[in-house]
Amino acid sequence: MQQDIRNILLIQLGDIGDVVLSLPCVRALRENFQQANVIVVVREKAKELIEDCPWATGVVSVNKDKRSFIQEIDYQKNFFLKLRRYHFDMAIDLRTGTRGAILAMLSGARQRIGFYAWDGKLWRNRLFTHLYLPETKPGDYVADRYLDLLVAHNIKTDHRWPEIEIPLEKQQKINALFTNKKIPPDRPAIAIQPFSLWKYKEWGMDKYIQLITWLISEYNVSVLITGSLDERERATEIIKKCRQSTYNLAGETSIGTLAAVFKACSLFIGADSAGVHIAAAVGIPTVSIFGPSSSFDWAPRGKEHHVVHKALPCVPCNQKGCQGGGFSRCLEELTVDEVMAVVKHQIKYSGLETYERSVEKN
Repeated sequence: MQQDIRNILLIQLGDIGDVVLSLPCVRALRENFQQANVIVVVREKAKELIEDCPWATGVVSVNKDKRSFIQEIDYQKNFFLKLRRYHFDMAIDLRTGTRGAILAMLSGARQRIGFYAWDGKLWRNRLFTHLYLPETKPGDYVADRYLDLLVAHNIKTDHRWPEIEIPLEKQQKINALFTNKKIPPDRPAIAIQPFSLWKYKEWGMDKYIQLITWLISEYNVSVLITGSLDERERATEIIKKCRQSTYNLAGETSIGTLAAVFKACSLFIGADSAGVHIAAAVGIPTVSIFGPSSSFDWAPRGKEHHVVHKALPCVPCNQKGCQGGGFSRCLEELTVDEVMAVVKHQIKYSGLETYERSVEKN
């Protein structure tokens, strides 16, 4: 079978975090089909991650820009014409929605692999030639779930955790950004991402201000606030209430250069968001603050990664806040002291405590 596969389509239409957790699948395809082209379909906002991925041959992005009816027809026609030019032999959809299933079908691939969807019996499941029904259990890491689809079809890899390699060009861009921002090159940096795409996953700006003030006072570090352009104003509010050595990088980077920012840091602290997945994938320790979502499914694996969540019997509820109301009691009641305790452990692990002591001696 492998000798006949020349062009492979991997479909991941989830958010940025889902794309990061799918990188082991890209690597598995490269390792098992070394001569094949591996093309990955993602949303536009995650495109750069695949452009920088050494195991992918190319990327096709889907955007949801507002278009007129005629423009939409033209966009869809051109999109599928572009897809068909690759003459795919195999298409793999990593999700259970309908969009990916349609893409797999219209790609023209003779082998179409996907997850069995319980709500897809009428027509969605029939678009695939090979279906996999996983024995999903609570606590299964999402990256493993994606990879299990490939393993079920004898596509294996020993590299099960997401990894991101930073191109030299991105490293140079970040070096220039740090110089422009006057971020001291001789002082360790901690990246903090207080924001999430979903407000019910956020711990609270006032608590982050307390945490940042403590970090700078105790450990003599630079704190880099990261986030999107839409979050820049809120990042500015945090910095105004903190001491010096706090820098606003929200909206200053693309998703690819954000990975390079994290690589230049000694520790990541932040909300349950794409940031923690990217930080873990570039190889730095993380402290992720979880609320209603399941950290067992989503938090990075390994002894260098720690999770903080409130010990309530309802956690995780996997709802959009309490009773779906957008407010998360588990995050509201999570104290700064509880987060500090975990951060102290990680600072010791990452070596920042040793740095702070050496500064005191000097």
